[in-house]
Amino acid sequence: MPSATPHPSTPDPIVGIDLGTTNSLVAIANWPTLSPPHILNDAKGRAMLPSVVRFDLSSPPRPVELGFEARQSALLHPLSTVASVKRLMGRSIADAAADLPYLSFQVVQGPGNTARVALPTASGAPHIVSPQEVSAIILRALREQASAQLGVPVTKAVVTVPAYFDDAQRQATRDAGRLAGLDVVRIINEPTAAALAYGLGLRQLAGADLNPRVVVVFDLGGGTFDVSILRITPAPDSADATAADCFQVLSTSGDTHLGGDDFDQTLVALFTREITERFGPMTFPPETLQALRQFAEATKIKLSDTEQAAIRIDLGQGRIYDRTITRVEYESLIAPLVDRAIDCCTRALRDAKKQMHAEEIAAVILVGGATRTPLVRARVQAAFGLEPYTALNPDEVVALGAAVQASVLAGSSSGGRKSLLLDVVPLSLGLETVGGAMAKLIIRNSTVPCRASERFSTSVDNQTGITLNVLQGEREMAADCRSLGTFELKGIPPMPAGIPKLLVEFAVDASGILTVHAVEERSGKRLRAQIVPNHGLSPDEVDRLERESFINARDDMIRHRVADLITNTKLDLHWITRQLDKLGPVVPADLRADLTTRIDALRAMITAASADYKTIDPNALHQAKEALDRASMRLHELSIAQSLQSDTPPSPKP
Repeated sequence: MPSATPHPSTPDPIVGIDLGTTNSLVAIANWPTLSPPHILNDAKGRAMLPSVVRFDLSSPPRPVELGFEARQSALLHPLSTVASVKRLMGRSIADAAADLPYLSFQVVQGPGNTARVALPTASGAPHIVSPQEVSAIILRALREQASAQLGVPVTKAVVTVPAYFDDAQRQATRDAGRLAGLDVVRIINEPTAAALAYGLGLRQLAGADLNPRVVVVFDLGGGTFDVSILRITPAPDSADATAADCFQVLSTSGDTHLGGDDFDQTLVALFTREITERFGPMTFPPETLQALRQFAEATKIKLSDTEQAAIRIDLGQGRIYDRTITRVEYESLIAPLVDRAIDCCTRALRDAKKQMHAEEIAAVILVGGATRTPLVRARVQAAFGLEPYTALNPDEVVALGAAVQASVLAGSSSGGRKSLLLDVVPLSLGLETVGGAMAKLIIRNSTVPCRASERFSTSVDNQTGITLNVLQGEREMAADCRSLGTFELKGIPPMPAGIPKLLVEFAVDASGILTVHAVEERSGKRLRAQIVPNHGLSPDEVDRLERESFINARDDMIRHRVADLITNTKLDLHWITRQLDKLGPVVPADLRADLTTRIDALRAMITAASADYKTIDPNALHQAKEALDRASMRLHELSIAQSLQSDTPPSPKP
């Protein structure tokens, strides 16, 4: 039965959805009247919907079970039951390689090297579906669940994603929403959503103290990890209708391939290794892999409350694997994974220190089911020197925060209060320049929405097209960053090198989606493109992007400088040699000889630097370039003099 009957003039509801790796939830706030955010349960009163879909064997396959029912029947239908599909969203088959041994269903390479699910059919030929299609089934069920509870059709939603989701993964999430019949009005980061939910109780916690408070959100879910550091500034109690509580993200870090599923996989690896040692080499069919995953998950959950858990698996043919796993043993297995999460916390703290001034961290909020692990809580407390704040349900807090943001976008607010959300870009964005350097336009941890622009030009005469390679990362060279997409601005009138004026603007919206706008200002040719790469960042690449940006910072800056010097010097050489050829005998022999010597020397330096930038002193290259520029000034004077002579009219005859 619907939980509320809206007035005919009530605006359409906007729900908040936590599309999770393991479980998904939908929530609402302040609709149809002012009310606290709350989860919209299903018809059986259950809050969470397991993110699991089972397909039948028709051609093409169609979903027949979803949520709890699909998860319960997974052992009987391992090849046609899809779980943890969020780990494949917007990713390539190579990115997903580490997960494949632990999945019961088949993953294949799709268009653009994307990871796709191959479902069996009655005809024998597999049917390929994208992760977006599977996620759309989950989102559609949540939409219908919300519609039934609210008594009106639900068509709009705020959907959460991990803070470290890149453009491909965010676009994949938005596409899944569209397939589910939802207008995704905003994508917000999961840690930020959790902070919004926490902010609802901040006034009660703070009392009369309305000073800004810095909080840490430690979000360890089923498949991803994020940590965000935010400053929450409560608005004063006043009659000012524009006053709003401000949620400003100071920094964020994370790992898109770290979560409770990885904890499970350490146990599955232990089980398979010991089974092989005890019973000899053997293959594990999909049914057995699915059973091992369920045993691992149950063991993990039990060890959060008890000191040991008993395992007994009947492998058939009289082979029984049984043992007792202690919490200490389990914690030794997952310790490297927890270390990775703490390393992300260290990076986030380092970045946030620039803006925190004298403020101290007031609370550490735990989000995600995996934070119930005692080792995780102990390590978080040690890292921040604070006992984690656990008053919020870690499974529901993200959906509740998404509902808060949804109510703001719908024009309402909790108790008449408004909220201002200031999120950030997780990694720097830029363009590849001639010479292979990375020109950063938007720096990581910039507040969104944001925009930045820079002017570029051509390096070759008569270019009629300019290729733009959009990059993401922290390194100075394009080869060390991740390409988000490449597109070309065509139809530029042919002009000498360096003459076209290309203005490129990057704009990141409040959902973290990047749009690139380019215009050649002389001709007016324009291009606007929303960057939709084929797949996202792998976890190893995210770690490498940040780690190597610090390790190689000095060397990268030198390499970048040399690349820029080579590009600019080549352009100077082009113009100077062109002038020498044009002026011909007008150039004095001594000047021609001097310029030729300098040109040859610079070309030799460029050749050496292009082969190995370390062989060249960038200061020496810069000085040689400047010296040639000064020496070539006489060419400019000679060119002007020659032009004046050719324009002088002949003297009249006597």
